[in-house]
Amino acid sequence: MWYLDSGCSRHIIGEKSKFVSLKAKKGRYIIYGDNNKGKILDIGNIGNSLTTLIENVLFVDELKHNLLSINQLCDKGYKIAFNKDCLTISVSITNQIEFVGKWTGNTYMLNLDCVSSSYLTCLTRNDVIS
Repeated sequence: MWYLDSGCSRHIIGEKSKFVSLKAKKGRYIIYGDNNKGKILDIGNIGNSLTTLIENVLFVDELKHNLLSINQLCDKGYKIAFNKDCLTISVSITNQIEFVGKWTGNTYMLNLDCVSSSYLTCLTRNDVIS
């Protein structure tokens, strides 16, 4: 699961197995909201042949949660719309919905492992994301 974060300047993840491509980016740190630091180990892309690639994701040592940066998504040309139950992430030019997240526990969450073109129709009806 991914948390969508408007305060996060970069996509960050602590699971190396989720990357489809990866290159070393050692020696740099990110600073969390509580002023603690996380060591950046690598940078790469997340996704598969059925989904849109999420590019420039930082692999951070011992990170417990996956964070998608709303700012970074907007910079890549996505449009994000929020309502009380879910959010949609669509391509700005075509308005084609790429992802739908669910409002859960006071935050928006997205399961990228469940996204495919056949599942997307189901998700746009606000069904539960497993």
